[in-house]
Amino acid sequence: MTDKPWLFRTYAGHSTAAESNRLFRSNLDKGQTGLSVAFDLPTQTGYDSDHPLARGEVGKVGVPIVHLGDMRALFEGIPLGSMNTSMTINATAPWLLALYVALADEQGVPRPSLSGTTQNDIIKEYLARGTYVFPPEPSMRLTTDVIAFCTRELPRWNPMNVCSYHCRKRERHLSRN
Repeated sequence: MTDKPWLFRTYAGHSTAAESNRLFRSNLDKGQTGLSVAFDLPTQTGYDSDHPLARGEVGKVGVPIVHLGDMRALFEGIPLGSMNTSMTINATAPWLLALYVALADEQGVPRPSLSGTTQNDIIKEYLARGTYVFPPEPSMRLTTDVIAFCTRELPRWNPMNVCSYHCRKRERHLSRN
């Protein structure tokens, strides 16, 4: 039995990394016990915020993360060693997890103490949402590389979270048409 409260994370992220950080810190001050990061569509599909195809989508449904500086701003003042962070990200999960780990390294946090989850469910992205970056075979390789890395370096990290909701939703949509 543990005396820690249940993990409570609100799926959040918007406009800029600095604004999202303010929201995260406010939620933590109010008793939230972890973080669940929502990334914007360009970040989900591997586009930099200044790419022409990202125009109009940056920061709309999540936080844009382009480089380590954005990750620093997102987690400024938040000790990653005592945080449980969920990152709802799939196609670009390896890259965003690498930025998170690089930031933890900068903070002097031992990698084995990091805890959280990366969705990393490329099958759902490929079959149901269409927000994949690479075709299935290299995507699966990246997924398994994240799993292997986490097994070695981040034993408290859940490297994959299968999300069947979108697949079921798509199946229902297709059966109606």
